[in-house]
Amino acid sequence: MDQKFCQSCGMPLKTDEDFGLNTDQSRNDDYCHFCFADGKFTQDLTMDQMIEHCAGFVEEFNKDSEVKYTKEEAIVQMKAYFPKLKRWANT
Repeated sequence: MDQKFCQSCGMPLKTDEDFGLNTDQSRNDDYCHFCFADGKFTQDLTMDQMIEHCAGFVEEFNKDSEVKYTKEEAIVQMKAYFPKLKRWANT
């Protein structure tokens, strides 16, 4: 099975609890529970605002990653990656 990632923030979706929920409480296969709940996005953000928000979690990301990023390096990586995500692809 291919690894799924949230199409809003890029978080790996590993367990059922990681996935967001649609309005009927069924699992949404595109977005994490932090970004999507009850069939809508939890925050009205621009892509740049989402990148800044996610950059606040770099230390947590680094704990489970072989590659260690500074906040600035993570922002550069996210600016290249996020436009490929479903939520931001047409913005």
